[in-house]
Amino acid sequence: MGGVLSLVGPKCRTSEYNEMLNNGSCKRQKTSSIFYDEESPRLIPFLPDELSIQILARLPRYCYCNLRLVSKKWKATFESAELFKVRKELGLTEEWLYVLIKDEADKLSWHALDPLSRNWQRLPPMPNVVCAEESKSGFSGLWLWNVVGSGIKIAEIVRSWLGQNDTLDQMPFGGCSVSAVDGCLYVLGGFSRATTMRCVWRFDPISNKWSKMTSMSKGRAYCKTSILNNKLYVVGGVSQGRGGLTPLQSAEVFDPCTGTWSDVPSMPFSRAQLVPTAYLSDLLKPIATGMTSYMGRLFVPQSLYSWPFIVDVGGEIYDPETNSWTEMPAGMGEGWPARQAGTKLSVVVDGELYAFDPSTSPNSGKIKVYDQKEDTWKVAIGKVPVADYTESESPYLLTGFHGKIHVLTKDANRNIAVMQADVQDNLGSPSCSTSVSSKSLHEHPDSSETVFWKVIDSKDLGSAELVGCQVLDV
Repeated sequence: MGGVLSLVGPKCRTSEYNEMLNNGSCKRQKTSSIFYDEESPRLIPFLPDELSIQILARLPRYCYCNLRLVSKKWKATFESAELFKVRKELGLTEEWLYVLIKDEADKLSWHALDPLSRNWQRLPPMPNVVCAEESKSGFSGLWLWNVVGSGIKIAEIVRSWLGQNDTLDQMPFGGCSVSAVDGCLYVLGGFSRATTMRCVWRFDPISNKWSKMTSMSKGRAYCKTSILNNKLYVVGGVSQGRGGLTPLQSAEVFDPCTGTWSDVPSMPFSRAQLVPTAYLSDLLKPIATGMTSYMGRLFVPQSLYSWPFIVDVGGEIYDPETNSWTEMPAGMGEGWPARQAGTKLSVVVDGELYAFDPSTSPNSGKIKVYDQKEDTWKVAIGKVPVADYTESESPYLLTGFHGKIHVLTKDANRNIAVMQADVQDNLGSPSCSTSVSSKSLHEHPDSSETVFWKVIDSKDLGSAELVGCQVLDV
C-alpha cells in the first residue's frame, strides 16, 4: 500500500503528468516501484472498500491523474460519483479555475489550474461535432462584420472571404459561450461551417469526458449566460436568419437535473424604444452585453449596436419568481463599466457585485463595486496591473474564487497570468498605487509600496488568446 500511495508525493507533480490526453487518461509511465495486484478484489489490500474510499477521498485532486494508473478498479473509483460525494461530505471540495483559450489556428482548448498546488492540466479536446441541421446553411458575412466589429478576428475572416463562396463553409469555430453548473462545464452555441449552432456540450470533471446535451431551441453565437437556482440561463446573442445574422432578444433556461430547455420571456428592451428617430431605430440593434446572477435575480446590461457605434441603454432584470423582466435602476445600468466591443465583465464575490472598468493606459484600469443603496458604482480597486492589448479579443477576464476577485491577463512575457486581489483590504483606497507580489507583471521601483495583487500562477501557452473562464468546486 505504501508503494501505491507514494504516488501522491512530490514525484507525481512532474511535467510528464501535467497534461490529460484525448481519451481522458494520462500517459502511462514505467513505474517499477509500484507493487500492486491488478486482480485484487479490494482497492487497498486488507481494507474494506468503504474505508479505502474514505482514505482516497482525502487525497488532493491533482494527484488523481496519476492514481488512475494503478489499476482498472482505481481508475473506475477516481471517476465515480461516490468518491466525490464523500469528498463533499468531508468538506474537501476544491475550487479549480478552468480557462478556455484560442490558438493561432483558431482552435479552442481548455486548461485547468489548481490554485493551491499551482498545477495545470489540459482537458480532453471538445468534440468537433455539429448537428446535421446546423451544417446546411450559410449567412451574410457582411452583416456579421457590421455587428461584431473589425476588432474581432472572426469578422476579419468574414470580410476577407466576401465574394469567395467556397471558403464560407470553412469558417473556424468561434463565438461560443461558456458556463458552469452542477459541477460541470458547458459550452454553448457559436459558429461552425458558417452557421450559428444550437449544440450544447458538457464536460464532467469526475469522468473527465465531454458529452452532448440537449440542444438549445435556437442557434446562438455570442450569447450571455449565468446561473440562478442551479439552472443555466441563456439570453441574447445573434442567430442566423434569411437576411443574415439577427440579434436575439429571446431567452431560455436549462435544468441539469432533467436535461431539458424551457422558454423564458424575451427581453423587452424597453429603453430601446426611446430612440428619437425611425432611422436610428432601424440602424441600431439591441443586444445584451452581459448577464450576472445577483441577489436572486438576473441582471442584464444592454446596448444598441451598429459598428462602430455602441449606445448604452441601461439594462433589465429577470425575476424567476414572477417570470418577468423589469427595468434596471438607472445608476446601475448607465454606470456599468464596459470593455472592448461593449461587453461588460462582472462577478459577484461575497454577495457584492463587481465590474472591471478598463483603460487605454497600462495599469490604469479600475474595479468598481455597485452600491445598491445609492444606485451608483464606486471604485473598489484603483489600479489593476493590466497591459494594453487592444488587438486581442479578450485581453483580460474577471472571475472570483476562494472569496476573492481574480483577473486573468497576459504578462510582460506574454504568459497567461492569474492575479488575485483582496478587495476588503483595498476598498476605499482608490488612490493607492498597485504592486504585484510573487511574480511581477510590471516593475515597481519602490519596494515599500503596499501589495494589493498577487500572481497565483502564470502559464506559457504560446500566442494563445483568452476566450473565457469558469470556476468549478469539486
